[in-house]
Amino acid sequence: MQTIKFSNASTDFYFDSSLKQLGKIVDKQNAIVITDQNIFNAHESRFKSFNTIVIPAGEEQKKQSTVDDIILKLIQNKADRKSVLVGVGGGVITDLTGYTASVYMRGIPFGFVPTTILGLVDASIGGKNGIDVGVYKNMVGIIRQPSFLLHDLTLLQSLPEKEWQNGFAEIIKHACIKDAAMFKQLEQYSLKDFKADKTLLAELIKRNALIKTKVVQKDEFEKGDRRLLNFGHTIGHAIETQYNLMHGEAVAIGMVFASEISHQLKGFKEQDRVKSLIEKYQLPTTIQFDAKKVFEVLAMDKKRVQKEMNFVLLDKVGKAVVHPIALKQLEKIINKL
Repeated sequence: MQTIKFSNASTDFYFDSSLKQLGKIVDKQNAIVITDQNIFNAHESRFKSFNTIVIPAGEEQKKQSTVDDIILKLIQNKADRKSVLVGVGGGVITDLTGYTASVYMRGIPFGFVPTTILGLVDASIGGKNGIDVGVYKNMVGIIRQPSFLLHDLTLLQSLPEKEWQNGFAEIIKHACIKDAAMFKQLEQYSLKDFKADKTLLAELIKRNALIKTKVVQKDEFEKGDRRLLNFGHTIGHAIETQYNLMHGEAVAIGMVFASEISHQLKGFKEQDRVKSLIEKYQLPTTIQFDAKKVFEVLAMDKKRVQKEMNFVLLDKVGKAVVHPIALKQLEKIINKL
């Protein structure tokens, strides 16, 4: 176990552990597991000894009405302030669990058991828990740290190939903004290599989890460095819901666009290298989109400050910067992409 301290909370990380440990981390009588139908069906025997709330699978569940349904079930289960919510699933489940725990009875403890690559390296870490409002991604939410994170890589065995690719978009993002050596490692290996070698995969997941954790520790409430984690997300979020893309697919396309904008505005010379790596991990690099509609959604992004957008660009692979772009200039750039 590794304990990471944040501004007013700490999170216990159980790297490369097992779901069997959950009963030692939480009191089963007070624990309520939240998971989705796909995870429950794939691992039903592992949930037998826990009080479990099962919701339908899918990004479209990440909305207020789902939170209301979960809260009604918590009331029926007589959940109180000693109760602990445990989100077992991908980014949708961890977001919903953290958000629900933060508003139920003005806040009860929660922890996560991520079951996707995306959840392990990104969505479960850093305390951002939110829901979507229509096409606006993560428009409502809070920043509150989980009590614990438990990694059980055997849960990845039921993961479809698309979900592996989806998660590697965030790994590539971390390499682009903070870790040139990891970028080289990703170039040397392939998705097939990481799936075949459990030690290699466990090391990669821990490395990524700690990259994000260290960034969040320095800037928990996104005043400075934490904004770098949004590389590829500004345009990515604007196309994700409108074009029914998986999160990783949208971020991958967003990173290619952001690399091109980095070339235009910062003289970044490795945009082809970024694009090639994204293609290597079988992620999309472009999409036909309605520039006007995308810009309208993008202009409502949380990173906008009055008439400027705080856009994350690359100086070089492994070094990102926040670069304010006037909305009028950004609109012209997007029209040309």
